[in-house]
Amino acid sequence: MFIRMIGGTLFRQWKKMLMIAFTIALGASLATAMLSVVLDVGDKVNQELKTYGANITVVPKQASVLNDLYDVEGGGSAGAYLKEEELGKIKTIFWAFNIVDYAPFINANATLDDGSDVTVVGSWFNHHMSLPTGEELDAGITSLRSWWEIKDGHWLDEQNGEDGNACMVGSALAETRQLAQGDTIHVKGSAADADFTVVGVFEAGGEEDNQIFTSLDAAQALDDLDGCIDSIEVSALTTPDNELAVKAAKDPKSLTISQYETWYCTAYVSSICFQIQEVITYSVASPVRQVADSEGAILEKTQLLMLLITLLSLIGAALGICNLVTASVMERSSEIGLMKAIGAYNGSVTGLVITEIMITAVFGGIAGFAAGFGFAQIIGRSVFGSAITMRPMVIPIVAVLVAIVTLIGCIPAIRMLLRLEPAEVLHGR
Repeated sequence: MFIRMIGGTLFRQWKKMLMIAFTIALGASLATAMLSVVLDVGDKVNQELKTYGANITVVPKQASVLNDLYDVEGGGSAGAYLKEEELGKIKTIFWAFNIVDYAPFINANATLDDGSDVTVVGSWFNHHMSLPTGEELDAGITSLRSWWEIKDGHWLDEQNGEDGNACMVGSALAETRQLAQGDTIHVKGSAADADFTVVGVFEAGGEEDNQIFTSLDAAQALDDLDGCIDSIEVSALTTPDNELAVKAAKDPKSLTISQYETWYCTAYVSSICFQIQEVITYSVASPVRQVADSEGAILEKTQLLMLLITLLSLIGAALGICNLVTASVMERSSEIGLMKAIGAYNGSVTGLVITEIMITAVFGGIAGFAAGFGFAQIIGRSVFGSAITMRPMVIPIVAVLVAIVTLIGCIPAIRMLLRLEPAEVLHGR
């Protein structure tokens, strides 16, 4: 009988039930879309910010001490160097898959034909690496410095044979020396001379515009620094810092065993720096605070905005459900009064109404979830240029939210139902 009564109500009031399902579907779709984006937006924002450079720098410990002592940054290697042979170890740390790109640098002091000084920077451009883990990686400044504007020519291509004799020249130096693609520039280092062919002229907007960039080996040869590097720039996907990360960054030894395990196994920028220091001998890895702080601030504001939109959509859905269910109960007041008159308890009648609405909510929730997943993909493609990954945890979260919103929307109608007196309803009052 209970099932027949539910079926009869759904059939007779199908228009109102359809409107209730549609209202629930709208709220569920927006909640699904926003929650999917919130749970995936961290990686998307990090990937977007990675186009603006590295967020970790690695220098020799001796150079770091001197820089801290004299309160300077980027003050060179101070005669201490990192080992080129250890570069592959960066992709062996616990958070290896969060390391999306990195590049070594060596600065050679050289002179041009007229005796003027020039800095020749050696680095990777699109260096191909076959790692022991089986992973293939193309690392270097081609992607790490993607904001550089190529004014003439192209990026130096290591994989196409452009290495020892090729170089890229900053726009300011190229303008001063009247250099263009295909020209040859002669430089003299402390240990060797070199003739570089210009393959590209770039504009970086900084001191790089007065420098020459070439392969790592070619720059090392100028000052007889085979196997030596001044610094490493690392681009890593990180989690925004919290109190634990700040405490660990100051002194990891101050953490308890439990705190240490949590910190070490979370992709905080400080924990990734610590792990890099573990594999690179006599090194100090430190975050580029401007980038790291921007990542955290942008991510937190984006997630807060998404959650506020979700909350407002659910409030709107609850108000819509409230109006529709209340109208449905008012239309059925005679039926409900008769049920009470022949012995139905308030609990039974309330259970009947709630069951009808929850069945409607199930269909509306399923439709809303499917639509919301589609909305999430539209947001991902239009904003981040990639698909949003659906997290399994979104399904139970949306289901719980739909149930809560539906029950909250039913409260005014249930209160009306409980106050309904059979005698007054059946006499038309």
